Amino acid sequence: MKNNNSTFSRRKFLGTTLLSAAGLSFLPGLGKASPKMRLNEDIHQVRLGFIGVGRQAMGILNGMMRIPGVEVKACADVYEIKRERFKQRVDKISKELNSGTAKVDVYADYKELLKREDIDAVVIASPDHWHALMAIDACKAGKDVYLEKPLTLTIREGQELIKAVRSHGAVLAVGSQQRSDVNFQHAARMALKGKIGKINQVLVHVGQPEHPKPYDLAEQSVPGGLDWNAWLGPLPHMHFNEQLNPPISLDPEENEKLWGAWRWYKETGGGYMTDWGAHMFDIAQWGLGMDRSGPVKVIPGTADSPLTYKYANGAEMIVGPFDEGRQGVKFIGENGWIKVSRGQFDSSDKSLMPTMERPNLGYSAHYWDFIDSVIKRKDPIVPVEVGHSTCVICTIGNIANELGRPLDWDPEIQTFPKDWEAQSKMHYNYENGYTL
Repeated sequence: MKNNNSTFSRRKFLGTTLLSAAGLSFLPGLGKASPKMRLNEDIHQVRLGFIGVGRQAMGILNGMMRIPGVEVKACADVYEIKRERFKQRVDKISKELNSGTAKVDVYADYKELLKREDIDAVVIASPDHWHALMAIDACKAGKDVYLEKPLTLTIREGQELIKAVRSHGAVLAVGSQQRSDVNFQHAARMALKGKIGKINQVLVHVGQPEHPKPYDLAEQSVPGGLDWNAWLGPLPHMHFNEQLNPPISLDPEENEKLWGAWRWYKETGGGYMTDWGAHMFDIAQWGLGMDRSGPVKVIPGTADSPLTYKYANGAEMIVGPFDEGRQGVKFIGENGWIKVSRGQFDSSDKSLMPTMERPNLGYSAHYWDFIDSVIKRKDPIVPVEVGHSTCVICTIGNIANELGRPLDWDPEIQTFPKDWEAQSKMHYNYENGYTL
């Protein structure tokens, strides 16, 4: 147990004991208990705060609240209407679960939430440019962290976040939910076991256009209740457009009609390379046995050839549409192939198909894994180092495409050897008084 403000009380220890007695099996993606099962209302193993409560956070909230013993205490967001929606949503789910009316405190400044001694862990689902600062601050405050993918916006941010997690003894889980899905687990396991022989090539489709574009949205007035400067944080000033922060209403209830477009612009995200690449490259690296490592060369995409990563063992990872064009991963070995995407699995050898002998909890299993890791003080299925190595793949691909030339990469010391131009792309200068 951690020796800090989130040390478990006897009340929480009892909850841990009951959770174990419930017979949960935490091979991520598999379990013996229903996610809807509730324990006694007086027992709370993990008390959560949410930071950044847009569209993604609403889905995580729905999953987390259905885990036995989880209590949601507070949220923080720079947009007033989203804070209010969060309160209403917690109350709605609590009533569905027969847990009564929930008391949830709301904050405009996430640092005020982190001061709470009655919060054990935080879920961070803010835009990418805030991930590192918020997660590092959470570690310093003695909180465990569930952090949405991609881990960080820059490579240096990821390096600093690893230091913070390990130096403060925090549990940090990355929201790479495909690691907890049975199909993706089975594909990686078969690849690692050599069931299709030595893997020479991996095809990865992340969506198109792969690389981000310059910010070109029209300027609009900032809506009431949104602190735009706080949303920008360390970024250089940009004008507001509602596609970055899609509007919602509470009466009548109307949620976001699209994902925040900050994902697609160079100034605020990494395009499909980081948004979907953080999922698909993660599986490719896993099946190649390259977790916590990576390629040694990245070759930019052109009109005639795709973005390509080369590994020291001779394997190649090629980025672009394949077969029917679904976002997914295809491992090609000496003796066959395995293909996996969301909801689909196929193989050249039908004996390698998953049997589904055990129940598949879907992406809810990813949340169960985080809560179990917090209780047991262990690394989750996607710890910070793995999230970082995946994020690096996304980022160095964008850097190679931007520079338009092949780049050497040293995955062990995480640098572009003797390439100062590429090295300068590993971070950007924070503005508005923020420091990493």
